[in-house]
Amino acid sequence: MNEFGHGWGMGFGWLIPLLIVGIVFYLFQNRKTDGNASERSSAQDILDRRYASGGISKEEYEEKSRHLRENA
Repeated sequence: MNEFGHGWGMGFGWLIPLLIVGIVFYLFQNRKTDGNASERSSAQDILDRRYASGGISKEEYEEKSRHLRENA
């Protein structure tokens, strides 16, 4: 053995904390989105699915869809 106590020494001691910080940073970057845009898109997707499944009428769909576009 050498003076560091194991074969890898201090050279790779920083690697694990760096990987953990990198993973945490990556996860937070992926969660960051423009909240309003994603909510509108999500609302429009839900509205589209409701109309496609017959849950709402054409008039109601058009009214709600117009409202979403105007308040974007």
